Amino acid sequence: MSGLRIAVLGLGEAGGEIARDLVAAGADVRGFDPRVPAGPGIEGRTDEADAVRDAEVVLSVNSSHDAIPALTNALPALGAGTIWADLNTASPGTKAALAVATDAPVVDVALMSPVPGKGLRTPMLVSGEGAERYADLLRPLGADVVVQPGSAGTAISRKLLRSVFYKGLAAAVVEALAGAEAAGCADWLAANVSAELAGFDEHALTRLVEGTHRHARRRADEMAAAAEQLRELGVEPRAATAAHDLLAALRDAPGGTA
Repeated sequence: MSGLRIAVLGLGEAGGEIARDLVAAGADVRGFDPRVPAGPGIEGRTDEADAVRDAEVVLSVNSSHDAIPALTNALPALGAGTIWADLNTASPGTKAALAVATDAPVVDVALMSPVPGKGLRTPMLVSGEGAERYADLLRPLGADVVVQPGSAGTAISRKLLRSVFYKGLAAAVVEALAGAEAAGCADWLAANVSAELAGFDEHALTRLVEGTHRHARRRADEMAAAAEQLRELGVEPRAATAAHDLLAALRDAPGGTA
């Protein structure tokens, strides 16, 4: 939809790239960022209220800490029918609080992959009062939008639950490889991890979960030994210690097993 008036609050790495793609798609883009000047084709505005005063859609792309202040600062000039889309990785509670703070339709936008290199085509999972309308307006411009039924907070909840797995896995791999490097077997461990991940499917997931509960006692002892080894190698065992603590809690719970 050419000429759609969009305000982008936050013109850093993510917001700046999305704003450039919107301009290229024919949107009428205005933006504000206290630290980053507006790029080519983006009309720079003096503050949040100035940026949103004539916008049909607002994209808040700053940080979780700035999500509520950005809306608060924009409220005096925010039209009742203007879509407020929050693209920050904030908690579900923060997203829900945004919806309570304004009569404007609030869209919870969870960016499901890194923005650099994808820009506007970064997969977006969206929920909230204005989610369907947001999708209808942004898809013609090239946005990859999937609507998740539910209130604001639903979309980001799904992303953050996935992050517990994905970012936790990444942290464990980084820690294990640091230990393997110190032990002189980094290539072996990297190949082993890659092979395990390549063969992972839903059946492996079931075995992993069931085995963790069934063998919590033995695995807690194993992770205690793994953490001790990492310390001996000069690596702080943060992920290993967290795994031990979870296994120990399962072990000590009523009905805990071997």
